Amino acid sequence: MTIVYTDGACSGNPGPGGWAWAVPSGPFRSGAAAHTTNQRMEITAALEAVTSLAGPLEVVSDSTYVVNCFRDRWWQGWMARGWTNSAKKPVANRDLWEPLIDAYRADPTRVRFRWVKGHGGDPMNDLVDRLAVEAAASQTGRSG
Repeated sequence: MTIVYTDGACSGNPGPGGWAWAVPSGPFRSGAAAHTTNQRMEITAALEAVTSLAGPLEVVSDSTYVVNCFRDRWWQGWMARGWTNSAKKPVANRDLWEPLIDAYRADPTRVRFRWVKGHGGDPMNDLVDRLAVEAAASQTGRSG
């Protein structure tokens, strides 16, 4: 199983944003959006990782929004209610959630999600945070 760390960042909320994913001792990628939110960047980071990397994945994120969607199966309720949340409001960021959930549903045994405390001293979480902040500030991504 490949472990991939993901993070999103935003300067202002909304404002210029960045996202990143990185595999320990492996590839990484980051990207940017001119006018976005932190939550959109967190979802984008996970979506980019899941669609870029093959095989079984453990997505490690400091976003409870992303992790809890899968851990607590929020997506099932959203879909059952026609993409409305428990407050009967449209699900925010549906345009990003749908492809991420579709990728997950295509093979639920391929991807799992794990939460890590942000700014808690985890070197890989710190790395993807730096990459996402850099992408937000420069409005350019990079890969390696």
